[in-house]
Amino acid sequence: MRIWDFHCHMTGASLPEATPEARAHHLAEVADRMGIERLCLSMGTRFLTDPTPQQIREQNDEVLRAVEARPDRIFGMVYLSPQHVELSLAELERCVANGPMVAVKLWVAGRCNAPELDPLIERATELRAVILQHTWFKAGDGNLPGESTPDDFAELARRHPEATIVCGHSGGDWELGIRAIRDLKNVHTELAGSDPTAGFTEMAVKELGAERVLYGSDAAGRSFSSQLGKVFGAAIPDREKELILGGNLRRLMKPILEAKGITA
Repeated sequence: MRIWDFHCHMTGASLPEATPEARAHHLAEVADRMGIERLCLSMGTRFLTDPTPQQIREQNDEVLRAVEARPDRIFGMVYLSPQHVELSLAELERCVANGPMVAVKLWVAGRCNAPELDPLIERATELRAVILQHTWFKAGDGNLPGESTPDDFAELARRHPEATIVCGHSGGDWELGIRAIRDLKNVHTELAGSDPTAGFTEMAVKELGAERVLYGSDAAGRSFSSQLGKVFGAAIPDREKELILGGNLRRLMKPILEAKGITA
């Protein structure tokens, strides 16, 4: 099966040399052992929950360096923030419209139901970029101040029915997250980051259809193997596993890859 991983980071892997180039080569080497063909990489060598404009640009510069080091294996995702709309729009132009990146990453700087996201989603949609929005339902102390839930995500998706937008982590608490988005036919979900619990992938396929489910690992914070286990161990047909592991992502990314002349 051709496997494309929609959710990777440079953080989490302990390396003697921590440059973006070294991390890119390391991720590709480990992916080779797991049979993973392509990695979608976002954010830099540090996790920054509410980055400044300068830090956003630096994070994207590091991803650009990783893409340049391994263009055969890595796709870049531009990191944006609703706290800095003008800078984020400029980064979309620099990294996607005029650069090699093909997707968008939104994390926890601000909840995604905020209207500040609208111009970012609109421009990303014009560029045919796939959008990954982190979501989580957290117990205990609850979500971080700017951290989105799948309910927030659903609000955003309803405002942008033409966007190619993905619910990151299926909300962590996937039984709730999948239910929150199941009626939104324009959105997809991904399997990255949470524990490889039996039933996760099966429920996503039952409620959404296999065509709306994407594999992602959240490496290097999570292992490729544990997250692949969610799909390979699922009680679903092989044809649905093929869609989840890469077929769906290749379909979603086809317009922007063709526009950029990228063969993959």
